[in-house]
Amino acid sequence: MIIHGLQKMTLLDFPGRVACTVFLGGCEFRCPFCHNSELLDMTAPGVMDDGELLRFLKTRQGLLDGVAITGGEPLLRRDLPQLLRSIRALGYKVKLDTNGNHPEALSAVLEEGLVDYVAMDIKNSPEKYARTVGLQKLNLGPINESIQLLLHGSTPYEFRTTVVEELHTRADFEAIGPWIFGAKAYYLQAFTDRDSVPFGGLHAPTREQLEEYSACMQPFVQYTAIRGVD
Repeated sequence: MIIHGLQKMTLLDFPGRVACTVFLGGCEFRCPFCHNSELLDMTAPGVMDDGELLRFLKTRQGLLDGVAITGGEPLLRRDLPQLLRSIRALGYKVKLDTNGNHPEALSAVLEEGLVDYVAMDIKNSPEKYARTVGLQKLNLGPINESIQLLLHGSTPYEFRTTVVEELHTRADFEAIGPWIFGAKAYYLQAFTDRDSVPFGGLHAPTREQLEEYSACMQPFVQYTAIRGVD
């Protein structure tokens, strides 16, 4: 497997763990606010293969205790389960980031116990989902199925939304809340602009907007918090 990026240490990407972050290429969504747009069509050069990654992880045993797998969309990779087995065999806990559009693949890694924590994006309210992920239309059935897998499963998880001023309103969060009712954790992440973001002219919401949106979610989820603001 080609690995498209490696952050050798992070205290932020895997809650409660000192981890590294592994970036895998490929994604079917085209979110205009994506920070990793160079990974979407897998044209970015690989930085290593899975063998090199595993050798790196062997040298970090005792220093790191977690590996965060992100993308792109990792569940597009059919060889992901074998990579996760190899990582876990070295004694690491695994966090998986996903867009939620591949419930069968998600279910498979959860049932095999290959993942210790899942972070699933909730891009927007159902009505605005396709627009927010950069598509003309989108079947929300798979997204719904992944939400239910996490809500009713035993694997620790979080739902999260990257909030963009031009894409999100209070009404969207009033719709998201019932959609993920009962969720254990939900985070609102403020958009930040970078050179890798594919579309210009997008802005972060204000702290006041984020606090308003967070308050909308409180009746529906067990815990909600804001990330990405001072």
